[in-house]
Amino acid sequence: MISGFKWGLLTSSLLGLTGLVGGCSAVSRLSTIGERPALTPIDDPTTQPGYRPVQMPMPTPQPASYNPNSLWRTGSRAFFKDQRAAQVGDILTVAVRITDRANIANETKRSRGNRENSGIGNFLGANLIKEQSVLPGRMLTADSTASSEGKGTVVRREALQTNVAAVVTQLLPNGNLVVEGKQEVRVNNEVRELVVAGIVRPEDIQSDNTIESSKIAEARISYGGRGQISDVQQPRYGQQALDVLLPF
Repeated sequence: MISGFKWGLLTSSLLGLTGLVGGCSAVSRLSTIGERPALTPIDDPTTQPGYRPVQMPMPTPQPASYNPNSLWRTGSRAFFKDQRAAQVGDILTVAVRITDRANIANETKRSRGNRENSGIGNFLGANLIKEQSVLPGRMLTADSTASSEGKGTVVRREALQTNVAAVVTQLLPNGNLVVEGKQEVRVNNEVRELVVAGIVRPEDIQSDNTIESSKIAEARISYGGRGQISDVQQPRYGQQALDVLLPF
């Protein structure tokens, strides 16, 4: 068990470290007072530190067969060049349509009552003994009562409709495309950021080079913001540190 002195020293050290990190962040933020939040530069997604190529189970490749004296090739989708995204570096539009709604209510009640009572009224002439305290009439008396009640309610409504252009970053052996798109919009002093990533089938890409977000496998969709409004909505660094450290 950690003593009070050690606990106080540990808490002070963590708070000091948090204050140091928060102080560095505060100095950086002080240098940008009065300026709009900067947009991140356009970079190659494959060169980012956290980028890892996607590996998925692949079926056995099917060799293409050619028919003599025929303009048609097995696997082709048209006689003319297809304008839809098909190679690394191509761009397609992702139509993000999220309209999720959930309403869940659970209620549980449980109760139990027990009573144990045992005693000896007359044992080897115990009733002739004047001191009744030597052998009481009741040897054991126990009562127990337990009850529990739990309620849970979940109400969730999410609606997001927007479009974002994504870039093909990888071509899987079975022909599926790994796409990733990022969009930043700055309005006054607030930046809204939308990130979409996942795996799509070329067959699901429509003729206008668009695809719905519901047809993206392993979809990763993030929508958030940063700026003055988002900063006000977040608790201070000290409060976040206390929420983690305090056991009560």
